[in-house]
Amino acid sequence: MEIELLVKKQRAYFEKGKTRDISWRLAALKTLKKTILKYEKEIDEALYADLRKSSTETYMCETGMVLSELSHMIRHLRGYAREKQVITPLAQFHAKSFTSPEPYGVVLVMSPWNYPFMLAMEPLIGAIAAGNCVIVKPSAYAPATADVIEKILGDCFAPHFAAVVKGGRAENTALLEQRFDFIFFTGSVKVGKLVMEKASRSLTPVCLELGGKSPCIVDKTANIRLAARRIVFGKYLNLGQTCVAPDYLFVHEDVKERLLKEIEKCIRKQFGARPLENPDYGRIVNEKHFDRLLGLMEHTTVSVGGECRRETLQIEPTVLTGITPSSAVMQEEIFGPLLPVMTFREISEVISYVTRREKPLALYLFTGSRQVQRQILKYCSFGGGCINDTIIHLATSRMGFGGVGGSGMGSYHGKDSFELFSHRRSIVKKYTWIDLPIRYQPYRGWKKILLKMFLK
Repeated sequence: MEIELLVKKQRAYFEKGKTRDISWRLAALKTLKKTILKYEKEIDEALYADLRKSSTETYMCETGMVLSELSHMIRHLRGYAREKQVITPLAQFHAKSFTSPEPYGVVLVMSPWNYPFMLAMEPLIGAIAAGNCVIVKPSAYAPATADVIEKILGDCFAPHFAAVVKGGRAENTALLEQRFDFIFFTGSVKVGKLVMEKASRSLTPVCLELGGKSPCIVDKTANIRLAARRIVFGKYLNLGQTCVAPDYLFVHEDVKERLLKEIEKCIRKQFGARPLENPDYGRIVNEKHFDRLLGLMEHTTVSVGGECRRETLQIEPTVLTGITPSSAVMQEEIFGPLLPVMTFREISEVISYVTRREKPLALYLFTGSRQVQRQILKYCSFGGGCINDTIIHLATSRMGFGGVGGSGMGSYHGKDSFELFSHRRSIVKKYTWIDLPIRYQPYRGWKKILLKMFLK
């Protein structure tokens, strides 16, 4: 279906008002959940075809998270959609003040290739829950998953309510030429800037979930063995192709060697002595990204790993040392299984390094010191993160997830998703049995005295 015509049909359907009904939205969410369960095996196969993800990792990081978000939204939607009464100022006596959420209208969800199912479906859930019509644009780099998403939505909904547009740059460009009421984008900073530029022409609000260089900090009071295990999990999950993966490691020089030895042990324990032979070890999405990662390894010291296999687009979990702030690997988001390591003596050095650069999407701190924890949280700005763990802060519908500054804007998951895809109106309902004359001219001295009393 032609993109312009599809947008027009969705707008016409939205104007009928059916999606505003809460029971209708709940039925749509329940249908979506039932259909995802029906296609669970095909989802597994698609993610294996696109990224060589194992069935367990697919459920843990994609399907399971989507089903959990659906369950949460179905359970709480009526509460999220209620009007909320607020206190009315005395100067507006007698009146009732409340806020009321309404859907934006027709929204566009543009998803990336690294978690191609979860990062398409979770914003879709929020958009449906808030009462919008939705067009989902999956990544062309994950074609098998895009096909399954198209099947699922085609099985659930008519295209005038929720539809999939597949394709590459031409389709992205055509979509961004349309006027949407809200745009949700997950991807690179470069493309995010383009999305925002296009949206600005019609003052369309956007949510940008981007990325950046997320630091992982280990001080000398940390539990080194546990830190190593959790860093290896977070860094090498999906071969590092995770927007909130620890991008680089900042470790106190007194514990550097201990930590690197533990990381090497954990890599062997989690992935085996030969990770490229591990059937549950994924692959880099395409040759372009594979070559980019090989380039970032140049002029560094490979402390752990480093072996690669072009025919399967795989690189071992790799630790790089001899890194300085000017190293090539420190100039861009890595988005792969390479972990550069730098050292520090005082936590103030880390704070200075982090705060002088773009605000990261995530920050991870391993410490046993409350003082260090307070310092990092007080001075470092970042989207979200963990203390003594990695990654898991986004795996809940009870907290929002999003970036700040260069790592994005807007927050979603659970209630935040509902609020993100809604406009909350502020309304005063004024009663008619009394009309205080204070605000009307002619203004006399006694009116000013009463206003001062009312507006304190």
